[in-house]
Amino acid sequence: MSAASGGSTLLRRLAFALGALWTLPNTALGLLAGLVGIAFGAHAHWSRRDRAIVFHRWPWGPGGALTLGNTILHTGDSLDSTCVTYAHRAGHGDEPEIMLADHERAHVYQYMVLGPLFLPLYLLCGGISVHNRFERAADRYARSGRDWWPWA
Repeated sequence: MSAASGGSTLLRRLAFALGALWTLPNTALGLLAGLVGIAFGAHAHWSRRDRAIVFHRWPWGPGGALTLGNTILHTGDSLDSTCVTYAHRAGHGDEPEIMLADHERAHVYQYMVLGPLFLPLYLLCGGISVHNRFERAADRYARSGRDWWPWA
């Protein structure tokens, strides 16, 4: 490993650590909800790939997943499942399915940059909706592996 790649790895780890600290209030909300879910059958594990603690079989909600900081509350057994995009669900074209894990990972990155500002901005942008730039960016990232930032 070259000194340059070692330095970039260190910088990336530092950025992730600072992002996790910045979004800690959101993560705490997710952990509280996840721990309550454990009493009703949910189970948790750390996902290095998704940079989050994932609670599977979370017992509430209409299905799918909800990200809070570095916590993902998922009603199913595995984030490695496909889902339709928000645009497809709203009837705006016939887009291919995406991986749920990729969509939720984009939200983790968004939280790590915006920290406590994420939830108010997310709600101001329309909440859970095809019109929400955060959801469109997460779908874009799930399709392409890049462009998770909502103001790209």
